[in-house]
Amino acid sequence: MSMTKAEARSAARSAERIIDTRPVLIGVLALMFFVAFLRLYEQLFAWRFGLDSFSPEFQLYWMGLLQFAILASCLGAVGLVGFLWRTRDRDLANLGASAETRRLVYLVQWLLVFSLALFWGLSFFSEQTAVWHMTAVRDTDFTPSNIITFYIAYPLFSIIGLGAFFYAKTRLPTFAKGYSLAFVVLVVGVFMTIPNVGFNEWGHTFWAMDEGFAGPLHWGFVFFGWMSLATFGVVLLILRRLHELLGADALEQLYRR
Repeated sequence: MSMTKAEARSAARSAERIIDTRPVLIGVLALMFFVAFLRLYEQLFAWRFGLDSFSPEFQLYWMGLLQFAILASCLGAVGLVGFLWRTRDRDLANLGASAETRRLVYLVQWLLVFSLALFWGLSFFSEQTAVWHMTAVRDTDFTPSNIITFYIAYPLFSIIGLGAFFYAKTRLPTFAKGYSLAFVVLVVGVFMTIPNVGFNEWGHTFWAMDEGFAGPLHWGFVFFGWMSLATFGVVLLILRRLHELLGADALEQLYRR
């Protein structure tokens, strides 16, 4: 049976309510602003105060930033997970089709911001770090580029990924029933780039001083970084659920809301 004009208008209004692009726009803009701030901070203080780890300026501009970044990352992760868990949906069994569809769209937006954060962390800042170490002689493991990359950019995408995981776990029936292997691989895999930093810095201190980007010490970053491809597995789960929701019965229910 073809839809009448009134039903079509109702469907259009429902689609507008379901697809809200404001969260992803805010997230992307906030991420880009933060990345620009980090890059500007490096431009202003890396070469001026980042070459001598024994100088008071290094302690102020870089070790102070490191300590703040570690504290902010821990508090941010605990606060975000705690908020998502505290505000979780306790009645997912009665979640309507339109509400679930809306939340699935929000999850896709969350994954988009997560993917952009992965790019800035694992690509832009990581490659910048390799260039820095092939250009400047370092006297500490906590160089300006390392602090920005390993202790700010990496925790940033890890926290965003963790938030996406708990958002799905606490608000979507598809992910609340158990543990998605793709989602676990995605979140745990990219998080493991942070512990790999310890192995990397130990190796450069006691084993291999060579900063070749393809050196064995960097293989862990590649191995765990490629686990970000599990994003496609999560998206496939989302698409499958959307296909189920947008069947004939679900569409009829959606248009009547």
